[in-house]
Amino acid sequence: MGTWLRRREAQSPAASRLVCLPHAGGTAASFAGWSGRLPAGVELIAVQYPGRQDRLGEEPIGDMATMAEQVADALRPLLDLPLFLFGHSMGTGLAYEVAGLLEREEGFVAQHVFVSARPAPHRIDGEHRHRLSDEDLVAAMRRLGGPDAEVYNHPELLPLILPPLRADLALLDRYRPERLTPLRAPLTVFGGESDDTCPVSELPAWSAATTAGVRVRTFPGGHHYLRACEDEVLAEVSAEILSYQGRQPLDV
Repeated sequence: MGTWLRRREAQSPAASRLVCLPHAGGTAASFAGWSGRLPAGVELIAVQYPGRQDRLGEEPIGDMATMAEQVADALRPLLDLPLFLFGHSMGTGLAYEVAGLLEREEGFVAQHVFVSARPAPHRIDGEHRHRLSDEDLVAAMRRLGGPDAEVYNHPELLPLILPPLRADLALLDRYRPERLTPLRAPLTVFGGESDDTCPVSELPAWSAATTAGVRVRTFPGGHHYLRACEDEVLAEVSAEILSYQGRQPLDV
């Protein structure tokens, strides 16, 4: 697992795991507020991408295939329990790719994949944000708002923040599958009702990513609706996990 995973123990013996994959420029700390708010027996795991915070000295990864393989490798020792994946923005494509790798290479099917605030990858074209000037990139990030927006008001931090952000955006700009290989895991697609980067009309297209069905759920807000609607999102995720637990046979 190395430095990739930030694990927070379940409140009771772990029966399943929820793996959270942050947005571009984001960190594992984006999901720190979820700790202790999931159903009993759910271990929270947040992925920490290289090039930021305690991984600042590592080279950021600007390629989806490489990033997905690294995350999948970190998760391979943890396939003894049911796994749920949650990806926000950049994390959506990564959640899809990691789930696919585990299916193809390990025969392991995630119990559920949650994707949030980004169109299905085969529906996206023409993004070149990693090539923006520093000034334009900072302006674009401020317009998106969200939990990281305040940090762009501190010029002294930009040399630390912008390189991993550019790598994340390069990863997204280069990730252009023509079609999706459907997962066997079911999907729930979350989105903000006023998210200009991911219109609500695009959310159902994630149906191409699975043979097991898609459910779409929208919330008030824009691209970073997740912060303001955290309670509601956690309720949706928890309900799915509890539904899965309710379908399991009782020990006798």
